[in-house]
Amino acid sequence: MGGKTPQLIRQQNPKGWGYSNKARLRGLRKLVTSLSILLAAAPAWCQPQTPSDLDLSPEIIESSPVLQRWQRQVPSVWSDIKHDPSFPTRLRLGYSLFPDSDDAAGFNFGIEDLFIGRSGLTISADYYGTGDRPADFRFRSAHPCCAQDATQQGGRSRKRPKNRTSYGADLRYYLRPLGSYINIAPVVGYRHLETDADARDGINIGLRLLLVPSRGGGADIALTQSFVSLGSGAEVGLATLSFGYAITPHLRLSTDIQQQNSRSHKDSRFGILLEWIP
Repeated sequence: MGGKTPQLIRQQNPKGWGYSNKARLRGLRKLVTSLSILLAAAPAWCQPQTPSDLDLSPEIIESSPVLQRWQRQVPSVWSDIKHDPSFPTRLRLGYSLFPDSDDAAGFNFGIEDLFIGRSGLTISADYYGTGDRPADFRFRSAHPCCAQDATQQGGRSRKRPKNRTSYGADLRYYLRPLGSYINIAPVVGYRHLETDADARDGINIGLRLLLVPSRGGGADIALTQSFVSLGSGAEVGLATLSFGYAITPHLRLSTDIQQQNSRSHKDSRFGILLEWIP
């Protein structure tokens, strides 16, 4: 009562199953023949075309660096990802606010990720400040020979100074290919800090995490954690979160949020900067 049995099918089809197998074989031969023709023609289809093959006018080729590059040599995508940075060198100038120092304000300038050759090594330097050093500050260094007490007007209470100054330079070595959307870089350098009535300096070491949603400077997010004079009594921790977004091909807006932690006090900084991409 169910489906037809194999015996009944053979009775209705005198040629039997062998006929169906032969038909399948003929179909497979046609398919193999078609694939062979396609594979034979594939190299011709995959061969890259030069700008001259596209029948473009010389004016268009001269105005396009990309077409000129293709005319010299077909680029390697993997080489571009490995060697062409997803983030550019930036010159920075902007405004800084210090909420923990009576809302003192000042300026900020520097350079970010100046590439050294074609390697993952970059150099960065910056300075921010609010004004002159107050009269009653204490200088603390990681080096005992350099420690000195410059306290003046001892015994007299003064209003909390508003001075905030910092400057330094760092080397960063990006561990992943420069064209990656996510990168990590160890940081080592020197930093001088003046917070309230206290000044410190020393070796700055840490780690930087970089996220690049849009290559070429379009947008990026960076988180850096570092320590000045790590392990000493003058140790200071620096946590910096930065956002950058392009407004033109050569100009970007960037914001910095930084937290400074030491054994004696905590300070914060908020900055907004205009960045120029050379």
